[in-house]
Amino acid sequence: MTTARVSSAEPLVAVIGAGPAGLMAAEVLANAGVSVDVYDAMPSAGRKLLMAGRGGLNITHAEPAEELRKRYGARQKEISPLLDAFPPTRLREWVHGLGVATFIGSSGRVFPTDMKAAPLLRAWLQRLRRTGVRFHMRHRWSGWTPAGEGRIGLSFATPQGEQQQQVHAVVLALGGGSWARLGSDGKWFALLEQAGIALAPLRPANCGFDAAWSEHLRERFAGQPIKAVSASLVDADGVMHRRRGEFMLTTNGVEGGLIYALSAALRDTIDAQGSAALHLDLLPEHTAARVLAEVARARGARSLSSHLQSRLRLKGAKVALLRECLASDEFVDPARLAAAIKALPLRLLATRPLDEAISSAGGVCFTALDEQLMLKDLPGVFCAGEMLDWEAPTGGYLLTACLASGHAAGRGVRHWLRN
Repeated sequence: MTTARVSSAEPLVAVIGAGPAGLMAAEVLANAGVSVDVYDAMPSAGRKLLMAGRGGLNITHAEPAEELRKRYGARQKEISPLLDAFPPTRLREWVHGLGVATFIGSSGRVFPTDMKAAPLLRAWLQRLRRTGVRFHMRHRWSGWTPAGEGRIGLSFATPQGEQQQQVHAVVLALGGGSWARLGSDGKWFALLEQAGIALAPLRPANCGFDAAWSEHLRERFAGQPIKAVSASLVDADGVMHRRRGEFMLTTNGVEGGLIYALSAALRDTIDAQGSAALHLDLLPEHTAARVLAEVARARGARSLSSHLQSRLRLKGAKVALLRECLASDEFVDPARLAAAIKALPLRLLATRPLDEAISSAGGVCFTALDEQLMLKDLPGVFCAGEMLDWEAPTGGYLLTACLASGHAAGRGVRHWLRN
């Protein structure tokens, strides 16, 4: 076991977690002349960021600030000050400062011009190293150790054995509980729980859901997309949620953009009621009257499936979903079939496991933090990123808030060191 000591003349800060929030906190501090060490359990930095960028790195969103804030749901009040201090416009300027150009897509999402995460991360890490930030990979934070007055003692498990460090301040940016193989395994939860910090349980967000599919649907249609539909849900509080988009049938149930957009409401409704009824409008461009008229039209010798394809362009996975969710007598009744095409009840039973989710909800409660994101019961310890108790849909909102919270935590440490 080795122990590093610090002199009181030079403040030393440990940032634990080399994801976007931790790297941003490190940059704010290094730019202020603070000595910063970044620790991470993984062999390299930013692994989840690189995974998120495989299909095109969605950096942020260009919608108006008022609409952006609403994406953070129940945590809008807590996240808004962070976004005000480091808004999407400033985030884009920061990206440009790394030599990475951006563009706004037709949906308002902001991407690097080349769509890739690796060049951005590489330029960022190079700039951090130039400013003096030191990186310690394969260092898993394993708890607190005794320290002198004004110091915080930290313990790390490393391939060389246990190592200890004493610092003047700490930024915890350890991620949520999803994608354990990329470093976000939620193992920090027990350490903070033991320290008496108020925590909300980690739960899946932006996740898929289980449904009780028949073997026929599993074998024939798993992996098939359900495109251009509208979905509605009345949650446990009686609030109506509506979205348009597409999703995918899976072996276990459903996943994809439309499902992710409703995942918080679906998850909370399942928690409260045991299941959730998602109603699908399979033909949102058609009125109910038109659908009924076409379904009821005489079809002669044609099968009902052929009739639906001919009159309404309804085929494949959508028809399979109708057959799956309707009783046989409902499927052949024109009025009930037409009603189902416009509002097909899809019963969802459970979220997929936390480690499969794109992100997680829960974590360090904002009531445990001051306005600088410092833990009230652990002076000098700050928290940032997905380990805080908030959630947001995909679309750039997750990365935006992670970076904004890292920026806020870095500023908070700066203020703490001055005082």
